[in-house]
Amino acid sequence: VAVEALGLWAMAQVGFIDLLERLGLTGPQRAAIVGVIVGRMAAPGSELATQRWLCQRSALGELLDVDFEAMSLMQLYRASDVLMRHRAVLERAVFARVSELFGLDWTVTLYDLTNTYFEGEATINPKAQRGHSKEKRSDCPLLTLGLVLDGSGFVRRSQVFDGNVVEGDTLAEMLQGLGAPAGALVVMDRGIATEENVAWLRAQGYRYLVVSRERRRRFDAADALDLHTAGGERVAVQRVEDTDAGEVRLYCYSESRARKEEGISARFAQRFEAALQAMHEGLSRPRTTKRIDKLWERIGRLKEKSRGAGQHYHIEIVADADGEKAQAIHWERRPVAGTMDTHPGVYCLRTNELGWDGEQLWRTYIMLTDLEAVFRSFKSELGLRPIFHHKQERADGHLFITVLAYQFVQLIRRRLHAQDIHQSWKRLRETLNAQVRVTATFRRPDGRALHVRKTTQAEPELYRIYQALGIDPSPGGVRKMLV
Repeated sequence: VAVEALGLWAMAQVGFIDLLERLGLTGPQRAAIVGVIVGRMAAPGSELATQRWLCQRSALGELLDVDFEAMSLMQLYRASDVLMRHRAVLERAVFARVSELFGLDWTVTLYDLTNTYFEGEATINPKAQRGHSKEKRSDCPLLTLGLVLDGSGFVRRSQVFDGNVVEGDTLAEMLQGLGAPAGALVVMDRGIATEENVAWLRAQGYRYLVVSRERRRRFDAADALDLHTAGGERVAVQRVEDTDAGEVRLYCYSESRARKEEGISARFAQRFEAALQAMHEGLSRPRTTKRIDKLWERIGRLKEKSRGAGQHYHIEIVADADGEKAQAIHWERRPVAGTMDTHPGVYCLRTNELGWDGEQLWRTYIMLTDLEAVFRSFKSELGLRPIFHHKQERADGHLFITVLAYQFVQLIRRRLHAQDIHQSWKRLRETLNAQVRVTATFRRPDGRALHVRKTTQAEPELYRIYQALGIDPSPGGVRKMLV
């Protein structure tokens, strides 16, 4: 009962159910919508799984005075159809109310994309396309979800794109019509920060802070400022102003990132050298490639698959007296300047915000890590993946239900953070799931039975959550029935 109580509390904070009524939705439609959203918060799954949860595991029906057992599975499917018809209104209204509650503004806008995969081929959905899967599920059709968030992690706008969409082609479509005033700062990752998008942001009057796509790395430790992350890791930033371009470049060095990239470089270098060694040793064995032109072809293919490791090697093939066959292969590692091998852990940010110092720019960019945490929450805590629907409108609706569930989860967590309760939704859900509704039955002397329905007592950790939010620690109250 506890997740249900917090879900209804969050909806009440933004007037969500009242909004559904003002949109002309019937009582059963409103109940079905609340059911699928709270179900996504409490027990992520398909509509079929949500129906079982509502009927067998959840006290949401008692809190709403709705009989979910009398509600058909099709009514839950159609709930997403109704939500999609009113998607734009709902997103604007919910974010506007959240902005009032927390005093949010348009100072910072975060934008990024992720994708999720279908179970099945989804041949009737034109958006279901094969592409680069961030979950390594390139064997399945994909859908791409784009999110525009504010600096506090609330969703301003969401949109579903084709599974094979090019990230850099989505920015203008997402931001146009959003209502962000000129001067708002847009923070984006490298995949979206194309030159065309940066030029578009500048033309529209936006400020921007993006990951630069320049390939050559540079960093001068003597001219850098040392910073520390929330976890205590050292980061150094070097601010360089480019007056001709009207931009600032912020060259950043991260110790943890350097260790990771050094490990990656060493692994690919080891594989590359092992392959060269195998070719060299094969020259002394029968029935192996020895022709020089064929060996150069093999080395070329090896470089293509080396993830850049091959560029750091000078390779020489020693020919025999005839000049057609090889006697030996020699190589020497010569790291190319300005690459990951010579500058591990270095990345570059670019911005047209000339008035900020290096620390302010870097700490603003780090907000993108919060957006990555949002995507992880969508996938691991709120059931974004996989998609079982094959129709386009139902698949889009599945993602939008997750977006709405996330908004209410984020509202709950922001309120709890203010009361010094810092836990993931997964951890909170474990605490909340300990409280249930139970029925005690007493046999009376007259032969009739008294059934008392009540909520179990909240454990101390759960009671603290209820107190922080101002919620009755015994949701649903006590109900008695004499039979």
